Amino acid sequence: MDCIFCKIIAGDIHCSKVYEDALFIAFLDIRPVHKGHVLIVPKKHFLNVFDTPDEEAEAIYKVAKKISGAVMKASGCDGINIVQNNNAAAGQEVFHSHLHIIHRYDNDKLRFASIHKEYDSLDEMGEMAEKVKEAL
Repeated sequence: MDCIFCKIIAGDIHCSKVYEDALFIAFLDIRPVHKGHVLIVPKKHFLNVFDTPDEEAEAIYKVAKKISGAVMKASGCDGINIVQNNNAAAGQEVFHSHLHIIHRYDNDKLRFASIHKEYDSLDEMGEMAEKVKEAL
């Protein structure tokens, strides 16, 4: 398999590791939004959130909470984004499931939700809600 995260987990590629347990490894992103941006990666290869078993999907947020607190303390930041890109259309570049812990500052001018769409009506919003509920 030619997965860079699998190679990092195997020890074939160096990383700046900040955390490891039985299920996950966490290390600094080599292309950070801010220096100290951390990736949390399942040790087993899963493509994205849709491919990740419930055990890992549930457990990763406990790790994210722990690491987010540490990044906040270490960086003196004002907030944290926990981000997961799923599939190419959503910006996923490495096709191994992972979370980004991105620390933020009040004045950093970065905005993930800079483009907003509005529903034409409450009826349209209700129709979409029903579609999502049906898909569940």
